[in-house]
Amino acid sequence: MPDYFTSIGTLLDGSFLQSGALWALSTIPGFPPIIQTVHILGIAVVMGSVVILNLRILGLAVPSQNITEMTRRLMPWLWWALASNLVSGAFFLFGRPLRYFNNPIFGWKVSFLICAVLLTLFFHLMSRREEAYWELSSKRLWSARAVALLSLMSWLMVAMAGRWIAYVEYIYYPA
Repeated sequence: MPDYFTSIGTLLDGSFLQSGALWALSTIPGFPPIIQTVHILGIAVVMGSVVILNLRILGLAVPSQNITEMTRRLMPWLWWALASNLVSGAFFLFGRPLRYFNNPIFGWKVSFLICAVLLTLFFHLMSRREEAYWELSSKRLWSARAVALLSLMSWLMVAMAGRWIAYVEYIYYPA
């Protein structure tokens, strides 16, 4: 792991953020499974909205729906679910910062997440620029398809890296 990344974990270790997260995780009855369930449901909403929208843009799903209308309906769900994942994931990140910031897969997840969010934000902002922005020309539609393909791959890598975070410990630190 890069030194700056592990130093973030060291900085958070023993901080008030860690104390607060550990207090909530250990004191509030049932909090760890509840917050993890919120996180998993948020992942489901993010992935569901991103996948259906990107597949529509690629012409592989829901051809009867307009891209602009789907974007308008799905994006609020995506952004709220992403915000809930940020909050719910922060409890686990702050609770054990060295576990995450010393894990190379966490670095990959963050990298893919930044890429996925930026691609999604770009698509959303361009969609709001003018009505039917992506459908006005074939050049824009092909650009939207390229963004959709990159976005889909990035979000899938975020999900896969998120699952691998827990399992990479067995590879680096076998029992």
